[in-house]
This record gives sequence, C-alpha cells and structure tokens, in this order.
Amino acid sequence: MENIQFSPAIARALEEMGFEKLTEVQEKSIPVMRSGADLVAKAPTGTGKTFAFGIPLIDSVDVSLNETQAVVLAPTRELAVQINTELSKLGKYVEGLRTAVVYGGQPISKQFKALKPAPHIIVGTPGRFMDHMGRKTIRTGRVRIAVLDEADEMLDMGFFKDVCKIMDRMPKEKQLCLFSATITREVMDLMWLYQRDAEEIEVKPVEESRPKITQYSLYMRREEKPAALKLLLKTNQYDSAIVFCNTRGMTARLCAELKRVGFSAEALSSDVNQQQRSRIMDAFKAHEFKILVATDVAARGIDVNDVEAVFNFDIPDDNPYYLHRIGRTGRARKEGVSFVFYDATESARLKDIIRCCKVEINPVKLLPDGTLEPDGTAK
Repeated sequence: MENIQFSPAIARALEEMGFEKLTEVQEKSIPVMRSGADLVAKAPTGTGKTFAFGIPLIDSVDVSLNETQAVVLAPTRELAVQINTELSKLGKYVEGLRTAVVYGGQPISKQFKALKPAPHIIVGTPGRFMDHMGRKTIRTGRVRIAVLDEADEMLDMGFFKDVCKIMDRMPKEKQLCLFSATITREVMDLMWLYQRDAEEIEVKPVEESRPKITQYSLYMRREEKPAALKLLLKTNQYDSAIVFCNTRGMTARLCAELKRVGFSAEALSSDVNQQQRSRIMDAFKAHEFKILVATDVAARGIDVNDVEAVFNFDIPDDNPYYLHRIGRTGRARKEGVSFVFYDATESARLKDIIRCCKVEINPVKLLPDGTLEPDGTAK
C-alpha cells in the first residue's frame, strides 16, 4: 500500500481490520476518484470494490458541514446494508462522520431518524431513495460524488428511469463513478448522459483469487429432485448449505419438506419481510440452522464466508445468476462444492450456461448410498 497514502483515521481502521494489501481495483480506482474525474470501473464481484470507492468517498467528506455530500446506489437491500456496514468500519475513527442506509421493505418512518441530521454519506436502493427525495427527507443539492455499485445489475432490474431521476436532482458538476461487472447497453447510456470524459479501468479475475468450487450436474426427472437433495444433504452432513429455487412457492414447499424429515432449514424469498429476512440471515451466519432455501434474492450481496455447498434445485433463468449462486461458496480462500439438478426440459439451458459462463461442470450419477460417480451418458 506504499503507493497510496491514507489519512490517519482510515489507516487506523484498515489496520484494525487486518487490511494488508490493496487489490487491483483499489489501486486503480482510488487515485482516479481522488483526482475528481468520473470513473467507469469494470471489475468482477469479490475484487474489493466497496473499499475502492469507500476510501475516497470518506476522504472527500467535510464532517463540519451538515449536508449530504456523497451517495451510493445499490441494486438490492442486502448489498446496500453490506456497503453501509463496510463504510461504517472504514470511517470508524473519522470523528463526526455520519452514514445512513435506506431501502425498501422496512417502514419508511423508521428511516427518518437516521436521516436527521443529514448524513454525510447515504447508501440506498433507487426506489426507496426516490421515496425519501419526494418527502424531502433526503436532499441531494450538495452531493459532490455519486457511486453506482453493480450498475449493470441495477439497470437490468429496471431502475434506469429512477437512477436518471436521482442523477437529475444532483448538481451537474458532481463526480459520477460506476462500478460494474459488465458494460451493458444501459450502463453505456448512463455514461453518455451523465459522465464527462470518464476514465475507464478494467480488472480481470486473478486466477489465484477465483473461488475453488467443484461443480457437479445431475440429470434426473423433476419429481426425483427432492429425494436427490435429501440424500446428498444426509450423506455429506453440511454445516452450511444454500439451496436455490426459481420461485417463492417452490422455496416454501421445499423448505417445509426438508423440515418435515428433520433437516434444520429456513426459507428466504421476497415473500419474507425485511425484518424477518435480516433475522434469518443473522441466524444463518451464526449457524443456528444449516440449510437456507432461497430464491435469487439471496444470490447477491450476501456476505457469508463459510457456506460449504450450493444446490441449484432449479436452473436459473439468467446465465449470470448461476455464477452469483455458486459464488456463495468457496469464499475466503476456502473450497466449496456446487450441484445443479436438471431434467430433459432444462438440458439446453444447462449447456447454454456452460457455454456462456465458461464453467466446467462435471456430470455425475447419484448412487443409492449417496456417493457420486461420473456419468458418461448425461444429456
């Protein structure tokens, strides 16, 4: 970290967190953001993007001013909460620094107190941020820096118009920094509309930092999937596993079936309110139950380092979500395993995922004793 200097307060926080070396995206992004230039950073998940924009954001804040000076928008409430937590850790020793997070699913009245006096940095999801702007509980007239994290995902979720409305309510001379795994058409449109001579950086995944995940596929009839899941869970006795389904209904039914036969499981989907969702995630992290059955609401922005296995009970509808799902395991330099169940109607989808995501998935058969053997006849 000898090439980049930190304020004593941030240096103290980084040391306390055991932070030793900057990642590539941090080395490239921090000087650009400190220079005041607009930025487009193309970098995969897990490369340290929060600190890449968090450090210069905190550096830029004048804590003597009672006004919001920086805004971070994120696609999901889970990611927004995670970013705010990391910013709070980074700014722990910056006296007087105020941060807040706003997101849907929590009563808006509960967020009013956190917004008085005006936080220096606000993290939020676009919809709830818009609500607060409409109520004048968030004022953006003094914002100097805006950051869009996982911009491609946010715009793909249909937030383009909301993001534009938020940008339009900020000073035109603000600095806008986009962090995105891919540069989609919508991201390019936003760049064209709101950035001026933006500097572009790209960070490719480093082989050593790639999650070590052994991936298996199991071909079976749809009605065989629950029995196969139970057999694998029983045989391997995972202390922490996530099972992904495509629908809320399947999530609830499968979780109920696992509980019925004695597994320690909870369900997480958009049917679960934010307070309950937070309780479930805290309990999962604390190992109060072993199996989380979830829709893709849990695939992004969930920071759990010791998930041993991921099961794709249903094949995801969008290819990137396969990577987001299996990326919940094999974190923090640990090894993980993932399984994808598929039937005849899903065979083409699996082949498309393998081709587009450039992943190596090993076809296997599940034997009656719960062991696996290579499947040379897989479709």
